[in-house]
Amino acid sequence: MKKENFVVTSETGIHARPATLLVQAASKFSSDITLEYKGKSVNLKSIMGVMSLGVGQGSEVTILTEGSDEEEAMAVVKETMKKEGLSD
Repeated sequence: MKKENFVVTSETGIHARPATLLVQAASKFSSDITLEYKGKSVNLKSIMGVMSLGVGQGSEVTILTEGSDEEEAMAVVKETMKKEGLSD
């Protein structure tokens, strides 16, 4: 299992467009990928789950990957977070 913490730097938080891109990135992998925020966990492959968290700017989130391709999955999710301006 891989686990990483991120601080959301985007002014708009994880809203529709970046949430969609994160879900698309996560969906390419067979590993379980979970987004944790304020004690709640959602499947990062679920757009409704991600949007339901209402993650805003300055929020700390944790992403966990577990499975056969967990290393690559974490690398791609991390890259997507950075590329979309969601975290440093």
